[in-house]
Amino acid sequence: MLNVTRSFLDPQIIARLAAVPLKARHAMQGNVSGRHASPHRGSSVEFAEYRKYVPGDDLRRLDWRAFGRTDRYYVKEFEADTNLRCCVVLDTSGSMGYASKGMLTKIDYSRRIAATLAYLAAQQGDAVGLATVAEKIVQNIPAKRSAAHLKLLFDTLEKTKPQGETQLPQILDELAETVRQRALVVIISDFFVPTDELKRCFEHLRFRKHDVAAFHLLDPQEIEFAFGRPVRFVDMEGNTSIFVEPSEIADRYQRALATYLQAMQKLTLETGVDYHRIQTNESYEHPLMRFLVARTRGRGVR
Repeated sequence: MLNVTRSFLDPQIIARLAAVPLKARHAMQGNVSGRHASPHRGSSVEFAEYRKYVPGDDLRRLDWRAFGRTDRYYVKEFEADTNLRCCVVLDTSGSMGYASKGMLTKIDYSRRIAATLAYLAAQQGDAVGLATVAEKIVQNIPAKRSAAHLKLLFDTLEKTKPQGETQLPQILDELAETVRQRALVVIISDFFVPTDELKRCFEHLRFRKHDVAAFHLLDPQEIEFAFGRPVRFVDMEGNTSIFVEPSEIADRYQRALATYLQAMQKLTLETGVDYHRIQTNESYEHPLMRFLVARTRGRGVR
């Protein structure tokens, strides 16, 4: 496995989280060592790929000819018997660059979640992919399994910068169609889009049999709105700004925020999305642990 040497990966946190397996909530296309439920019995006749043997694999799948040629153990996989595919969708629009004083930007917090999940999935033999998205799909790396592939994901995360407007609902609709095999789709975003559009694209992903998890990132200042003097607010995804006296709009802001958060809670319950709201002053280890533990119990946190 690739060494953990990136600034957005903490080996100690990974070691603690690795004690809890990453599991799918719904039947996936295939399994390895019985970790993920499959909707199929047996295997299809269509050969997909070879992969290295890991302890616990069915010995009947070993390719002895490959062993004779390479002196290494390889397992045959078929189209219906591949691992869980974990597809991380990372919002890289301009608003993800926001951070109040002393906090990580939302994009830096997202890197930690995305990289840690990718590492944990790869460590247990699952395939991992990454899509960075803003006005369009900026980078799309299909799910694969290998140390070299994981390095590519980490390199992409390291170079990602928040910029542009968000077109998240349209992009999720596109990904619902292009990620053809059932997958765990993990969306990391501040979800500053109309909730009715989010509901529609979440329903689309669920209709395509994907297991959907949403990590909703909010800066503490976005929750508290604790500004003590006149402030100029700048649209991070456009060119507009507004100068206001916070005390004059604080009540309206809090009402609008409460309505929005209630709508997010409601739509994720209705669509069966595994929803996690996170403030960026919380260690990312805690929401990831809640996410993993809930899945071992056969459910998601809402």
